[in-house]
Amino acid sequence: MHVLITGAAGFIGQALAHQLLRQPMVEGRPLTRLGLLDRTPAAVAVPSAATAPTLQHWPCDLADPKAQAALAHRLAEDPVDLVFHLASVPGGSAEQQVVLARQVNIDATAVLLEAAQAQVQAGGPVPVFVFASSIAVYGTLVAPVDDATPLRPVMSYGMHKVVGELLVADFSRRGAVCGRSLRLPGVLARPPAPTGQLSAFLSDLPRALAAGRPFVCPTSPQARTWASSLPCVVAQLLHAAGTPAAAWPAGRALMPPTLHFSLGEMVDAVAEVHQVPATALVRWAPDERIEALFGRFPPLQASAARDAGLVDDGDLPTLLRRALATG
Repeated sequence: MHVLITGAAGFIGQALAHQLLRQPMVEGRPLTRLGLLDRTPAAVAVPSAATAPTLQHWPCDLADPKAQAALAHRLAEDPVDLVFHLASVPGGSAEQQVVLARQVNIDATAVLLEAAQAQVQAGGPVPVFVFASSIAVYGTLVAPVDDATPLRPVMSYGMHKVVGELLVADFSRRGAVCGRSLRLPGVLARPPAPTGQLSAFLSDLPRALAAGRPFVCPTSPQARTWASSLPCVVAQLLHAAGTPAAAWPAGRALMPPTLHFSLGEMVDAVAEVHQVPATALVRWAPDERIEALFGRFPPLQASAARDAGLVDDGDLPTLLRRALATG
């Protein structure tokens, strides 16, 4: 099994690579080669076990058309069985860097899918293509979400992810890939870094409070959101890769189960898990835009994803234990 991860130096990419190296079996087949594609090398070490897969670092700037062409040529010569396409220019950054975001979020996705198509046309395997979509595809939500909820993105990033889902579905329909798009929610706890993500406070809040530091939250305590721990999301990505095509709808996209909670409930859970006076440490300073984007999430019914075997963290204390252990 030859696996490729794009965005391998990112938060989710590194965790996914570590998990694959710890348990190098995918779809019941041994992982022999793991390609890590990013602009900078991913901080992933190969285990010393004799059965450990070969680790290949693929330096590639997906915003560069020449690099995109070189990547397509490489895939034509070295076919892959499974692609986890995680690379993206996220939320706030996509709004500020419009051309860069389009090049990475749309153009590079099309290049990867076309490379997979060329691989199949040359007699190679049809790769499983797991695309990291986002809940940004839904836009502003005012009603409970289920499998029939329409996609109405309000930011460029969400629109890019809708286009990516459509591309994955179209190339799957034509037999170039066996696609699965997962609409990932907030993932906790992202490391403190200038990623441009407007939702970064969802990771910063529990981390600061667990360490006993004060925090100014840009929402009200009643603001409600969706989130999953990093280990939960990695498990969902791996499960998606191994599910049969019949488990996926025609659009090849699912909203995975995630927890729905208020920021006030998160503060209470941090206090319970870490035994800190979390309520006294937080100051609520609602920002209307932030609250509208990340604090008005309705209940979620992810029936199709649950039928496909995807599960969430179970409860908020478990999510926080997992999230802060990895964040």
